[in-house]
Amino acid sequence: MDTRLLVVIPLLTMVLTLLTPLAQVASAEWPWGSASEPFPWLNYLKSLPHQEGITLYILTRHEQTIQSAARVAFLNSPVAKALGVSDVVFLYVGSAQWPKYIQNGEIDVAWGGGPTLFNWLDQLGLLQPLDNKTHPEFNAVLYEMSKIPPTYAGAQSYLVGSDGYVHWIGASLSSFGFTINRNVLSQYNVPAPTYWSDLGSPVYAKYLPAKPLIGTADPTASTSNTRMFEIILQAYGWEKGWEVLTTLAANSIIYSGSSDVRDAVIRGDIAAGTTIDFYGYTAMQLNPNCQYIIPPNQSIVNYDPIAIVKNAPHMVQAAAFVAWVLSEFGGQQVWLNPDINRLPANPNVFNTPQGANRPDLKQAYIAAAQAGSIQFNETLSSMWVYSVIYYFKATLVNAHDQLQSTWTAVAQAYLNGKITKDQFNKLVADLSSFFPFVDPLTGKYVTFTLDYALTINGYLANSTQVYQALMSTWTSGATAKYQWVYQELQAILSGQPTPPPPWSTITTAPTTTTTATPSTTQTTPPTTSTETPTTSTTPTTSATSPPQQAQPPPSNVAMVVSLAIVGLVVVLLVVYFATRKK
Repeated sequence: MDTRLLVVIPLLTMVLTLLTPLAQVASAEWPWGSASEPFPWLNYLKSLPHQEGITLYILTRHEQTIQSAARVAFLNSPVAKALGVSDVVFLYVGSAQWPKYIQNGEIDVAWGGGPTLFNWLDQLGLLQPLDNKTHPEFNAVLYEMSKIPPTYAGAQSYLVGSDGYVHWIGASLSSFGFTINRNVLSQYNVPAPTYWSDLGSPVYAKYLPAKPLIGTADPTASTSNTRMFEIILQAYGWEKGWEVLTTLAANSIIYSGSSDVRDAVIRGDIAAGTTIDFYGYTAMQLNPNCQYIIPPNQSIVNYDPIAIVKNAPHMVQAAAFVAWVLSEFGGQQVWLNPDINRLPANPNVFNTPQGANRPDLKQAYIAAAQAGSIQFNETLSSMWVYSVIYYFKATLVNAHDQLQSTWTAVAQAYLNGKITKDQFNKLVADLSSFFPFVDPLTGKYVTFTLDYALTINGYLANSTQVYQALMSTWTSGATAKYQWVYQELQAILSGQPTPPPPWSTITTAPTTTTTATPSTTQTTPPTTSTETPTTSTTPTTSATSPPQQAQPPPSNVAMVVSLAIVGLVVVLLVVYFATRKK
């Protein structure tokens, strides 16, 4: 097959998927006729059968600041008053618990948590299709959705199910980059980074280990940083991407949460830190010396979804809340709050008096598209996410002390002219190289290739045995690798032959294997991309909790079919990475 078809076919499919609901909306005659803004649908919804004096229950991953601002604004709006909404209760619970809450039949709306989470909920059949023939109240949601661009900077603003109906709609936008503190950069006489790879430059290592100038977060505790690390892997490719991640981690102090990274930049503890956009904009509000940077042509824009859930007990009020959130006269104004600073999904909000007071946020909205985006593969993300976060955790967080010690010696030897550029590049390549380890499934030696990451992803999510075995062997293997690179450097400096890697003596593979459940279907929630600040400001290297226990093994037929599907996808992905533009 022509490899260009691997890109063209999905794009055509996406375009056709987007056009279907747009055609429905364009041809619609809204049942409220010529009623004017704001909320022209309100009296129509009021005429539909509904209960009075109800409480809306909303699952969310939005932080407390957003919850409080949205609750006050909605309850004070004519929408809540006209439709008898007496209270709104936000339930901030872990993503893994969302299905249980929805299935209990008490939840009306899900809001915030990123497209991966909402796509997972949709795969479980837990999102309500916006069929306005069966539920005429959904016309209000579709009307407000019609104001949102179908795509922005390559990101799709809503999801259409196989039934042809919209299942979720983006309520805000997010980009991913890093925030700098210009005063700290000037104080230590180092340049501002532009690209992801710049964060791993040896120039930021000259004050290590006493003074790390870069900050990032443990991906097992930060969903936005997980997404950034995945962006790096897709922007640079698998092997080069892990080199960028390795040198980034080596330069960094690794915090336990993304808000800790933001706060460290604001305080001036570090010169630059990886942040989601609204953390960067908040930093700029609190400290004018801070600046948020989107790496040109190396980032993505995500829509953060909102959806009515299956069997919501208050469909009319749920539809009204979602429509209010999407309206430029309603919830879109919440994003303008200087304490929130999120990019709105509905650009019409900038035409309101409140929006006119935030020209900085409007410029940020424009800049998000101008920065350029990579073509991010969400399917690939769902197939490797556990492998990525746990390999990062084991090799770059758990073994961070040895990594940073070795990197400091290598980088400073290069900066001081003691080793050549070629020698430096060789040591960096060895530092990020994939070492052999025993696969707990087969008992054979393997390395962390893209193929292996895709194969083991489901096991990491569902088998405690596999998880524990790999976290242990990855951590010890990485530590040994970093010690070997340090020995390489010392040999170069002393003019001695460089020692072989510690795995050079491996001749045969062990035969002991681990019995575990194969998994090609994701049964635990995916990593999401909306953050809640944490209170800890101390870097962490503690082990993360293991994932859930394995489920009963599938039948042999199902296993064969599943493995065949995975094999086909692996082949397509390998072809994609082999032919992608460097």
